[in-house]
Amino acid sequence: MDIAFMITLFIIGFIGSFISGMIGIGGSVINYPMLLYIPPLVGVMSLTPHEVSGIGAIQVFFATIGGVWAYRNSGFLNKALIVYMGSSILSGSVLGSYFSHLIPEKGINFIYGILAIIAVILMFIPKKGQEHIEGKEIIFNKWLASSLAFIIGGISGILGAGGAFILVPIMLSILNIPVRITIASSLAITFLSSIGATIGKLATGQVLFVPALVLIAASLIASPIGVKVGQKVNTRFLQWILALLISAAAIKIWLDFL
Repeated sequence: MDIAFMITLFIIGFIGSFISGMIGIGGSVINYPMLLYIPPLVGVMSLTPHEVSGIGAIQVFFATIGGVWAYRNSGFLNKALIVYMGSSILSGSVLGSYFSHLIPEKGINFIYGILAIIAVILMFIPKKGQEHIEGKEIIFNKWLASSLAFIIGGISGILGAGGAFILVPIMLSILNIPVRITIASSLAITFLSSIGATIGKLATGQVLFVPALVLIAASLIASPIGVKVGQKVNTRFLQWILALLISAAAIKIWLDFL
């Protein structure tokens, strides 16, 4: 692994983590395709889907730590959401990541492409959205939230993702959670998911430690910066950014798969 490869990884990690902090995702929806395609495109070492998912799990873990820390005093972290969805997504991600080494590389890309398409569709469904009022209780279906989180955890564990790129639109469109609450709380839920994904990837030997350390460094720097920017940007604009980024990633993955 040469210096050019390390620099490329750092730039990819910085961009993904900045976006993750800004719009409340763990960064894998951006980093997964970038880590697959950019290193060989610029003539440095290439990574397999299993290696990308392994180091991605570590990166998401540290990216979400920075994001949650930045939101700690914002008032947007909803404890009930985090407890119900976080415990379920953690369980699912442990199972998904542990058995992911049995899935072929094309299968991992296929799963990513399917989830990305679903996420894009959800982002464009009209939403009523609860109005966020300071001190008002956020009402949601706890059993539905827990069940969806478990499923997301299992599938995102396979990808080494925290699951926020599908979690965010589900929280907005199906659970009807206000945008600001969704962005902040999804980071905490994704953090718990990334714990499970990391455990499974480490247990099955899918983590390259040096590239993972480079992404960690980029995450700790960029994620809090993204949070600060995201708090000052119009929420509708944030939703459109998320939808466009997921669309771009899905199109690239499916073109290569076909």
